[in-house]
Amino acid sequence: MTREPYALPAIRTDIPGPASQALAHRLARVESRNITSLRPQPPIFWTEAWNASVADADGNTYIDLTSGFGVAFAGHSNARVAAAIASQSARMAHGLGDVQPPDVKVRLLEKLAAIAPGDLSVSILGSDGADAVEAALKTAVMRTGRTGVLAFEGGYHGLSYGALSVTWRHDFRDPFLQQLNPGIHFAPYPAGPPDDDAGSLDRCMTAVARIIAESGDAIGAIIVEPIQGRGGLVVPPEGFLCRLRELCNGANRVLIFDEIYTGMGRTGSWFACSDDPAICPDILTVGKALTGSIPLSAAIGTPAVMSAWPASAGEAIHTSTFLGNPVACAAALAQIEEIETHGYIERASILGSRIAARSNIWVCDGLAAGVRGLGLLQGVRLDSRSTGLKAADALLQRGILILAEGDGSVLAITPPACIGDAQLDHALDEIESVLRTNT
Repeated sequence: MTREPYALPAIRTDIPGPASQALAHRLARVESRNITSLRPQPPIFWTEAWNASVADADGNTYIDLTSGFGVAFAGHSNARVAAAIASQSARMAHGLGDVQPPDVKVRLLEKLAAIAPGDLSVSILGSDGADAVEAALKTAVMRTGRTGVLAFEGGYHGLSYGALSVTWRHDFRDPFLQQLNPGIHFAPYPAGPPDDDAGSLDRCMTAVARIIAESGDAIGAIIVEPIQGRGGLVVPPEGFLCRLRELCNGANRVLIFDEIYTGMGRTGSWFACSDDPAICPDILTVGKALTGSIPLSAAIGTPAVMSAWPASAGEAIHTSTFLGNPVACAAALAQIEEIETHGYIERASILGSRIAARSNIWVCDGLAAGVRGLGLLQGVRLDSRSTGLKAADALLQRGILILAEGDGSVLAITPPACIGDAQLDHALDEIESVLRTNT
């Protein structure tokens, strides 16, 4: 297939096509039925992805407004990242983790310290976002001696046990509830303009104060997404994060920002908390767009908080076989360089403003209930879950990949920053057409 850098959709078969349907039939025999939804109809199966484009097994091409769950901020199959992966793989694909580390790990940790806000400069690497969240939660226990955590309704932090314990969704939590940390408390997450009812912040902080008071000295951490991702791209009101910061002194209680989704430039800053030193957390988790491709994550903490971990005497108490994998570290360094070289952080702000301006027209025309987001983390709120899911499916048929987040009523527009102007305009035109048809 010829890879047109800024390809518009080209749909040649029914969606899903016969090749995707055949792959779904094969998958059903060898994968847990809980993983991939195959009914009422199978998904498309990706075979290629580049920049903001995706091709499926039937040769159909799409514009990707998902960035592969936010990973491909600098584009799918980014040439600089791919070259770094190939070069590092040929030289050394695996090291000896925490015993005899690869040299490239040092360079990556130095770079993370350079781009992280405030005093955040000491990291624990992991493989995915849940790994980073678990490292952050463990660090909070080491620092404070307290196992309780305050999290937020609508929050999503991963599905491994520690991360799942602070994830809100009951459908994820309930089957495993008896094995989760019982010291987790949830407060409502406040919605900022234009969704705010003017009282959500006060209700939230009242609940936070009550939980802390009733828990005595049990709460050792507050974990929060500066902007909720899977919860529906909810932007909190001004002052929310600052008030959480005031409740955490970094010694008896630490503040953790989960920026797995929002970090690495997507909101128009390296991190959603970068622009305000008054809200810098004690620990920041990053992942997804960190490499733009292969699994890697980090929990980045202040020296004071991270010093709670004992010095290794030859056996780390938090590590893994693939910790600091050299290929993943090389990919991350290349991804960061690509973001810096092409000005993708600034472009995220510019494109985000364009998307928001267009989306607000849909609100004025009665096609959408609201618009929310920052940078290339934009959400269009529709009137119901069924409307959102129906719109996402209709857009798939037109060659636009988009996710319905939150309760399914929010269309998430989170494309790669390298998306072409004509691609973005075409995608927005198709969204508007679907909204006019569906409403």
